[in-house]
Amino acid sequence: MMHGEYKVPGGKLVVADVLVEAGQISELQISGDFFLEPEEALADIAAALVGKDITGPAKEWVEAVKDALPEDVQMFGFSAEAVVIAVRRALGLAKTWYDFEWQMVYHKPVTPLMHVALDEVLALEVAKGNRPPTLRFWEWDRAAVIIGAFQSVKNEVDADAAKELDVEIVRRATGGGAMFVEKGNSITYSLYAPSSLVADMNFADSYAFLDNWVLKALNELGVEAFYQPLNDITGPKGKIGGAAQKRFANETVLHHVTMAYDMDPSRMTQVLRIGREKLSDKGTASAAKRVDPLRSQTGMDRSDIIQSLMDTFSQLNGAVMGEVTEDEYQKAEALVKEKYGTDEWLYKLP
Repeated sequence: MMHGEYKVPGGKLVVADVLVEAGQISELQISGDFFLEPEEALADIAAALVGKDITGPAKEWVEAVKDALPEDVQMFGFSAEAVVIAVRRALGLAKTWYDFEWQMVYHKPVTPLMHVALDEVLALEVAKGNRPPTLRFWEWDRAAVIIGAFQSVKNEVDADAAKELDVEIVRRATGGGAMFVEKGNSITYSLYAPSSLVADMNFADSYAFLDNWVLKALNELGVEAFYQPLNDITGPKGKIGGAAQKRFANETVLHHVTMAYDMDPSRMTQVLRIGREKLSDKGTASAAKRVDPLRSQTGMDRSDIIQSLMDTFSQLNGAVMGEVTEDEYQKAEALVKEKYGTDEWLYKLP
């Protein structure tokens, strides 16, 4: 019997014990601390995967489990996807954090344009095998608004206010909403992970999975942080941060997060055009209340929080410190000139 486990972020543990004969699953037991009604559905889940070729695609396995479930099934704390991940981990097919040699980098302050270019450069370097999977913490050298790949500049940013307050406007490669940053007011990091780490997850589940380590780190600091679908890190007092993702070369997933440390809401609201619809969706009365700075919850210096986050990531995943190479900086500078620093890129959605 081969044994695999998967802890659903914010959910329950799913355990798979698998026996394989002639390249097919011959016996399967699913267990865990989840909740399932009717109880008989557990046997249906296992039966759906018995006989499956172990080289078969995960998506087909998920569909097989879903098709086998009765219409009135109630699954609490787990899903068909979670079952398949546990089974594939037992078979050595699904990856875990510890299957990779992680590197962390925390480098000198660079321009907002260099940061968004470095995200693409480092993601592609991981895809090519030139760099190990990496966690990178950002340092800002100036104030900026970083808008999402699919946002309109004029709809998101008051350009006159941005110019008056000396706030740079930059478009990143990932989707999601605009973020306002200044030197020392936020904590931003990027993960460049092999796509195989999240290959058996749907897009929404991958957000929760990739954010799980930072929730543990924040909880250890006394911050009441939890994941709120699709891409928010939040707490009882409001939003703490948001995540965004992009897949590069079908080999690497870029997942980056910005969390508020010591935000100036008045400057943010002068620059960002935050619509009433978005505010009502967040359940807040004003934009100034949409952030929940980490400084107020921890009383810690920003640098100490970042060090604690790195320590937790290293303890959980075995990471070591590294650096951005001169070649990578040069590639990012070239990408700024060719793409991210051009009006064509910034105003592709005016």
